[in-house]
Amino acid sequence: MAEVLVYVDHVDGAVRKPTLELLTLARRIGEPVAVALGNGAADTVDALAEHGAVKVLTADAPEYAEYLVVPKVDALQAAFDAVSPAAVLLSSSAEAKEIAARLAVRIGSGIITDAVDLEAGDEGPVATQSAFAASYTTKSRVSKGVPVVTVKPNSAPVEPASAAGAVETLAVTFSAQATGTKVLSRTPRESTGRPELTEAAIVVSGGRGVNGAENFAVIEALADSLGAAVGASRAAVDAGWYPHTNQVGQTGKSVSPQLYIANGISGAIQHRAGMQTSKTIVAVNKDAEAPIFDLVDYGVVGDLFDVVPQLTEEINTRKG
Repeated sequence: MAEVLVYVDHVDGAVRKPTLELLTLARRIGEPVAVALGNGAADTVDALAEHGAVKVLTADAPEYAEYLVVPKVDALQAAFDAVSPAAVLLSSSAEAKEIAARLAVRIGSGIITDAVDLEAGDEGPVATQSAFAASYTTKSRVSKGVPVVTVKPNSAPVEPASAAGAVETLAVTFSAQATGTKVLSRTPRESTGRPELTEAAIVVSGGRGVNGAENFAVIEALADSLGAAVGASRAAVDAGWYPHTNQVGQTGKSVSPQLYIANGISGAIQHRAGMQTSKTIVAVNKDAEAPIFDLVDYGVVGDLFDVVPQLTEEINTRKG
């Protein structure tokens, strides 16, 4: 069976959930070979082997932390040359998509971004994507070279499947461009204790109807009762009610959780483009004609300040 390269997203050896999802997809089209780079790469092996990686290629060097993107592209190209895979899979983070694009140019292959599913085909892997603000679903494949595919988080289940996880050290020769852009400083993101927005299984968002920064406490309370991430519409963000890092939409972040709850959000196309691939969508809005209701699985016509606290209380009661 052909091998499939999977780029590992990890933090000091802790493998992030989107990578485990990639391993599930990789097993559909071949044998997963994981590529783990940087500090803690060796510590990823157990988790990767438990989720189907037949081989783990590791490499650590200061360049991966001290310089932007290119050292990782060099390493992934070295892995590509060593393995000759049937496909290369990466998560659809901002950094990984840049790595994917640069790798595709180097190896002369086509690229598919933001796939939401992947399956084996007679002429190579077939990716499912959402197009035109998720108004259409397309199936496509790369017709030239080895496909490089980035996959949106929450597109596949995490399915453990024990494999050998044989560890090999990856020999990497850095290109002249590898040290072109140096990282001078880093500022750790302040932890809210909530899941990362793009990776969360549940997202609770607020929009213009929240009517003020102080009222987002109602949205946060519901999110915390569900163990969810908090999102916001562009209108709420532009008004200064919630940070830009939490914006969901075409000009914000794209999410695809199992459950998306939109509160006081009208459903403008800009917002829908960032959340329309959610598995189940619930909306609370006092305007029965709001466009968001054309999209939802469940809709509640009512004042969010009446509905959401009752929902939060009911959830906490059942949990208790």
